[in-house]
Amino acid sequence: MNVASDGGEPGGPGADRRPIAARDSGFARRLTALLLKTPITPNEISLLSVGFAAIGAAALLYATRWPFLYLVAVAGIQLRLLCNLLDGMVAVEGGRGSPVGALYNEFPDRVADTLLIVALGYAAGAGWLGWAGALAAALTAYVRVFGGSLGQAQVFRGPMAKQHRMALMSLACLLALGEALLTSERFVLYTAGWIILAGSLITCWTRTRAIVSRIPGAAKP
Repeated sequence: MNVASDGGEPGGPGADRRPIAARDSGFARRLTALLLKTPITPNEISLLSVGFAAIGAAALLYATRWPFLYLVAVAGIQLRLLCNLLDGMVAVEGGRGSPVGALYNEFPDRVADTLLIVALGYAAGAGWLGWAGALAAALTAYVRVFGGSLGQAQVFRGPMAKQHRMALMSLACLLALGEALLTSERFVLYTAGWIILAGSLITCWTRTRAIVSRIPGAAKP
């Protein structure tokens, strides 16, 4: 069973890694080199991503009262993504992978996603929408990893993969800040919640189709 995604434990270094263009940037490589001068481990970086997600989620919940917190939410989201980038680079390029690296690579992601998307729903005044979006987001990862359990290369396609969800949330927070200065409505956050929910369900469908298409003799759903 090959379940590694960003960190790349099973199947050799970098197996089934999420394609991230920023991984080849000079900034990411310099930051990775700096981290490799410290004793920090990829698993600790993965856990740190949950901390940043929690900060972003808390900021989202209180931003309806203090709109400047939307900027803190954006920072939390982006720092969470930065940790997601760096844990894999420290593990693979830095050679600090561990036997449980694949678990730390996946589980904190699901927790971070849930914290942020659920908070988005409550901030939009529709807690149920946040929970539904978080469940759909978790299902996209389940479908991806299930494909890996069949011996296939994991499918990271969207239209609402993790990086797309976080980019949408960041944009929504910035637009919500402008909206808060003009009105008390939460249309931007509510719309973003629906896009994440619908887009995640479509992503489950596209990933499932990709998995089925690789099974010899299987009919497409």
